[in-house]
Amino acid sequence: MTTDTAWTRHLAGVFIVFDGPDGSGKSTQFRRFSRFVQTAGLGVEEVREPGGTAVGEYIRNVLLDPEIERDHHMAVRCEMMLYMASRAQLVEERIRPALSAGKCVLADRFVSSTLAYQGTAGGMSIDAIRQVADVAIGKDWPALTVVFDVDEQTAAHRLNPLLDRMELKGAEYHRKVRQGYLDQAAADPDHYLVIDARPDANTVFTALCEGVQKHFID
Repeated sequence: MTTDTAWTRHLAGVFIVFDGPDGSGKSTQFRRFSRFVQTAGLGVEEVREPGGTAVGEYIRNVLLDPEIERDHHMAVRCEMMLYMASRAQLVEERIRPALSAGKCVLADRFVSSTLAYQGTAGGMSIDAIRQVADVAIGKDWPALTVVFDVDEQTAAHRLNPLLDRMELKGAEYHRKVRQGYLDQAAADPDHYLVIDARPDANTVFTALCEGVQKHFID
């Protein structure tokens, strides 16, 4: 397990996204990495998607409400636009100011999620999503997106039995989501880091720290 935190000073003013399929364990690693960076004395801004602002939390409630999936059909284009609306507010209100202040910004999901869920799995054009993202976030794209990769069977065993609307979409949908993340990483290896999220949490965390350190220092 890694203990050296000195290298994290290189993360000042850096935007890193933690992403991956539901059940990948990314949120656990997100919290752990944030604490790790803060022990080195670096200011950290933690944000989550959708949400993270008063406006975004209202949008989050609509997007993740399981009753909407059971009783209604939300068009994938509507779904994508709602995520982008929440994201635009998050960038304006929290991400951009934090980066300007020299903080390390850590986001639990970002545009990479929309590309995987509404794009690869939902059938929307990847180019169209990127165009909307350019409007929503401007130049504030992450310096690195860490993808926690896990097979669908392992992910399913980790999911909370009280599933939200996105988690209820079924095995085939989530297989496509996983592939969407892997496709993004393969297409842009300079801005993506794929971590095998199947092992125990300590092993995954060590791989995470080593991967991030190599990306920004080596």
